[in-house]
Amino acid sequence: MLRMSILVVLVLLIFLEGCNSSGRGCKDPLANNLEVEAAENDGGYTYDEVWIRPRKSLALSESLKGTSGLLFWEGSLWTHNDNADTRLYELDTSSGAIREDYLLEGVENTNWEDMDQDSEFIYLGDFGNNASGNRDDLHILRIQKASLLSGSPDIDTIWFSYSDQHDLNPVGPNQTEFDCEAFVLSSGHIFLFTKQWITGHTSVYALPKQPGNHVAQKLNSFDIQGLVSGATFLESKQLLVLCGYSGILQPFLYLMYDFPAYDFFSGNKRRVNISIPFLQVEGIASMDGLTYYLSNESYVKEPVTNTLQQLHILELNSYLEE
Repeated sequence: MLRMSILVVLVLLIFLEGCNSSGRGCKDPLANNLEVEAAENDGGYTYDEVWIRPRKSLALSESLKGTSGLLFWEGSLWTHNDNADTRLYELDTSSGAIREDYLLEGVENTNWEDMDQDSEFIYLGDFGNNASGNRDDLHILRIQKASLLSGSPDIDTIWFSYSDQHDLNPVGPNQTEFDCEAFVLSSGHIFLFTKQWITGHTSVYALPKQPGNHVAQKLNSFDIQGLVSGATFLESKQLLVLCGYSGILQPFLYLMYDFPAYDFFSGNKRRVNISIPFLQVEGIASMDGLTYYLSNESYVKEPVTNTLQQLHILELNSYLEE
């Protein structure tokens, strides 16, 4: 009987070792299915559903009803509107008040949707495409930082098309898979995250961050179950955070981390819902990867909602501190 018991134990140990022979599994200590012995993350996460409220929400100026992108630079938070207005706005992070605005002369704002930066330039994405899904002038403005502060912005343009968009016939409003409101920069590349109105997915495309005409190459897709409207990437932490909202304007964040290189969707992916309904979040920025600033544009739909433009401060220490 003793020999039989030992044999059973040995068989079970061999079986369990074989189940994870690849050394892959969920490595996130906050997940429900943590595998302590896993040597490599397989993205096979499961998490409890979570809802958070902003630590603070600040009213924004009437000049920022269409606030869209956000970034930190020169100790301030910067934003812009999503159509017509060709100014960049420098904000006070403690009050949300406008410190200064900077006119970009000689350019148009068809649909500015997001912004990012490197050490020398600010990049401003004019690639919103939800009106008819057939824009053939998608581009990103590149603004030399020193010239912006001097009052004479030096601006050039990065033009692009999507590698898999072959039909430019117009479609109805909000009926395209080739809308985009979010991008990040890293290692000489721009990574676009699409806002796919039909499927609720997002796809990531890559193109060089140099002026010229480029074809954005599709890398991967993810069923995010919503509409992506902003992105921020902390390369030192290999942490990507997307913001967006559902079809009924329920805002959310998606935390993506522990992925190899720029395979953003292969690591851990955790959804964090924001406990404010009817919020069309647009911009997101963070300096430390723990405190996040989100903006929402004005959204008036009487008698359902009358949401004014705001800046929200959220703390994600509980989910990202480790």
